[in-house]
Amino acid sequence: MIEINPDLFLDESELSFEFLKSSGPGGQNINKVSSAVRLRFNIQKTAILNPDEKDRLCKLAGNRRTNENELIIEARRYRSQEQNRFDAIKRLVALINSALIIPKTRIKTRPSKSAQVKRTNEKKKRGELKNTRRNNPDDW
Repeated sequence: MIEINPDLFLDESELSFEFLKSSGPGGQNINKVSSAVRLRFNIQKTAILNPDEKDRLCKLAGNRRTNENELIIEARRYRSQEQNRFDAIKRLVALINSALIIPKTRIKTRPSKSAQVKRTNEKKKRGELKNTRRNNPDDW
């Protein structure tokens, strides 16, 4: 069981791991060991999230989501397979935690009447100042 937060746990059977050869540092070891990890998590089949949270997770996943609503996270930051596996799980947990947060709805506001009048007065003053700076051929 993977702890998402104190109230929510993810069963490891919902995750599938694929190990592949990684690019980057590793010397000769890179040709022998499959250290990169590809984690797959099916968003629609999971039971721990409600439909709204699933939708938010799909939006947050962006290009990491397939057409079958499967989230794919690739981890190849570290040289060892185990560290990359933990990194992929940690990134999945962070993504799920951000999907659990309900975004605040924006409340439309309007500037007050006095603020509108103040703004137009300042604009008029600024325009008058610019008019005084204008080149007038009659002054020559």
